[in-house]
Amino acid sequence: MKLRGFEIAKGWEDKGINLPKRATKHSAGYDIEAAEDVTVPVFQVGTRPTFIPTGLKAYCQPDEFYSVINRSSGAGKGIVLANGLGIIDADYYNNTNNDGHFQVLVFNVSDQPLEIHKGDRIAQVIFQKFLTVDNDMAGEGVRQGGWGSTD
Repeated sequence: MKLRGFEIAKGWEDKGINLPKRATKHSAGYDIEAAEDVTVPVFQVGTRPTFIPTGLKAYCQPDEFYSVINRSSGAGKGIVLANGLGIIDADYYNNTNNDGHFQVLVFNVSDQPLEIHKGDRIAQVIFQKFLTVDNDMAGEGVRQGGWGSTD
C-alpha cells in the first residue's frame, strides 16, 4: 500500500524531472526543483504571481495534506511564495483537470528579474496530518480542478 510520495505528472514523463529528496536524514522538507526555465519579474504593484511548474504530483492519505514552503535560500534570492504557504489536499492527486500537477506560485522581491533554471531547487514540501472537529460537515463533492477549485 502506498502511503505518501511523489510521481511525475502526465505530460512531464519525458522531460527529465527528478523526484524530490531530503537533503539530510533529519530534514523535514523534500526539495522541489523547477521543471523548466522561468523568468520571474521584479514585483511591482499589480504584478501577477509567476507559476513555476514542477512536473510533479504527490499522493498522501485522506487525513493528510502537503505544504509547499519557501526554502530559506529562496528568500535570500528574493523568492517569496505568493500565497505564503501552499496547502495541497489529498484529493488534488490525479484530479481530472490537471492530474494533480502542482506548481510553485512566486513573487520576486529583489531589484532584478530572477532567472530560474530547470533543476533549481525552488521550494520544499512537507507532508502532515490534519485534525477535524467533532461536528465536521465537510462537503461530499469530488475535486475536479486545480488552483482555487474549491471556491
